Amino acid sequence: MAATTLSGLAYPQRFYAAASYSGFDGPDSSSVTSKFSNDTALLLYALYQQATVGPCKNPKPRGWSPVEQSKWTSWSGLGNMASTEAMRLFVKILEEEHPGWYSRVSNIVANPIVNVEMDHNSTPEAATINGSSLLETNIIASENGNLSEAQDKDVVGEGYGVVSVYDKWIVPSVSGARPRARYEHGAAVIEDKMYVYGGNHNGRYLNDLQALDLRSWAWSKVEVKAGSEANIVAPRAGHSLIPWDGNKLISIGGHTKDPTETLQVKVYDLQTSTLSALKTYGKPPVSRGGHSVSHVGTTLVIFGGQDANRTLLNDLHILDLETMTWDEMDTIGVAPSPRSDHAAAVHAERFLLIFGGGSHINCFNDLHVLDLQTMEWSRPMQQGDIPSPRAGHAGVTVGENWFIVGGGDNKNGVSETVVLNMSTLVWSIVTTVQGRVPLASEGLSLVLSSFNGEDILVSFGGYNGRYNNELHLLKPSHKSTLQSKMETPVPDSVSAVHNLSNPTRDLESELEIRQEAKIREIVVDNGDSEAKLNRAEGTSERVLAALKADKEQIESSLAKERLQSVQCKQELAEAEGRNADLYKELQSVRGQLAAEQSRCFKLEVDVAELQQKLQAMETLQKELEILRRQKAASEQAALSAKRKQGSGGVWGWLAGTPESQMSDDSP
Repeated sequence: MAATTLSGLAYPQRFYAAASYSGFDGPDSSSVTSKFSNDTALLLYALYQQATVGPCKNPKPRGWSPVEQSKWTSWSGLGNMASTEAMRLFVKILEEEHPGWYSRVSNIVANPIVNVEMDHNSTPEAATINGSSLLETNIIASENGNLSEAQDKDVVGEGYGVVSVYDKWIVPSVSGARPRARYEHGAAVIEDKMYVYGGNHNGRYLNDLQALDLRSWAWSKVEVKAGSEANIVAPRAGHSLIPWDGNKLISIGGHTKDPTETLQVKVYDLQTSTLSALKTYGKPPVSRGGHSVSHVGTTLVIFGGQDANRTLLNDLHILDLETMTWDEMDTIGVAPSPRSDHAAAVHAERFLLIFGGGSHINCFNDLHVLDLQTMEWSRPMQQGDIPSPRAGHAGVTVGENWFIVGGGDNKNGVSETVVLNMSTLVWSIVTTVQGRVPLASEGLSLVLSSFNGEDILVSFGGYNGRYNNELHLLKPSHKSTLQSKMETPVPDSVSAVHNLSNPTRDLESELEIRQEAKIREIVVDNGDSEAKLNRAEGTSERVLAALKADKEQIESSLAKERLQSVQCKQELAEAEGRNADLYKELQSVRGQLAAEQSRCFKLEVDVAELQQKLQAMETLQKELEILRRQKAASEQAALSAKRKQGSGGVWGWLAGTPESQMSDDSP
């Protein structure tokens, strides 16, 4: 959602309502402490000053006043924080301290038709309209402003039989323990159950998994067993939930209390009730929330979002679910501006459509189309009832139609349910609700469920001043799934998209047009005379023969096209098989390289040890050589001494040899 947007109300409006409730907007706002602790009151004071006045430029108080010193320190400590960020933090802290504050503030949303006031001690569902008590979950204002209560004829029966009216949101009767109210959660349908995972409630992230039986409309909580990682079931919001492989749910990304550097992919197995991390290869995208994930064939296409540093993104990544390999795609053309909380859809398994979303200051209503074959962005012209800018909306496709529900801009929540024909790019309004109802919320979910050929849109949750856990159903009528009744010409770019997705129908249409044109020629030439009639009949026969020949030629061309299509599919299957084999071979080579690296490391260790031993041997050899020299010198000295002793006689006497020694030495 946009930074200045919160449930369809601008942050300034919601901020001043919060300040009014807290007492920070009065003349004595600087002394408000009755509702909060001292630390919280100081922080709220600093945020209020930062949001209304701006960064602190007052000099530090000189006199000894602990209160004034603390207030100045808190305010100046915020530095150059933006006013919108200060407003957001002010409201967030207030919601954490007083979760029900918004329901106690009167006249926040003025509606001349429906004025709903919440009593301080009433339950969240209880409301009074013109003095009459009723349940808000069973009331939806119709397009003309008159309240239409969910009558028995609209909600009786079991399963999908509860929806007996078209193009109108109704509230079914549900059983079981309802999930905690939330928004920015993930929702997906597998078989006859809708699964809801995570979300945001009162500024806190959730990690529970809830299931709704779409036949009995009974809620139940699903057990979640943690995998090997300790933080595998960490609470999160702003993620995407995708059904996969028949009995698995893939959760991608989301905002968490302790964000990771890269985008995390987790898989929940419905059979084992185990949530575990999905091992991927390649370079994964940076961690983010508020992004879009589109399932195209065997790949997931991830676009945009907002990272943990609140940086908006517009990058495009693809995860191949067969090889579990990430790939960042390079595109051409002008890509959508960085945004989050947008909606995405896929048409004809080839075109990715991006609508709306928000930045830190604006919401968008632009439409961008990416050709997934050429990877080229375009911004085609929209027609019809073009929706207003919005963020936090939800969308789902039914055939070639894209239904969009909810969202908000900088002023209001969006009350219209709109549909886009993705072939003609023409917008139309399906229905409109009035008042502050969950359908005019941000962060709600929308899924498609089908039973006995009937398509049902299921909306859950959202935030529009309060957190919702309500369920709404809509059965789209036949007219809402057809092309718009507008007769304006379709742009060439749109016609190209339509033609690529419907080659057979285009050929048949061309044949019909040619037939009608030639028949009109016959009718024009036909006169009152018999001769003209005969000529017309002859011409008609020739034309019919020519048309038959053309038809046979077209059918032959279609057969060739089908054959080429089959051959292309076979070649694609073979290429995919070769790719799988190459991937296995690559994994094997990686394993061999790892083994060789380990062996090389061991050899390097052995070589180092041998070098050390060789150095030790050289040292020993040097010491041995020294000892040998010392030994040789000692032997030489001993030999010289012995020779001197053997000379005796006069020379010995002259040398001072004692007589006793000389006598002993004489023979």
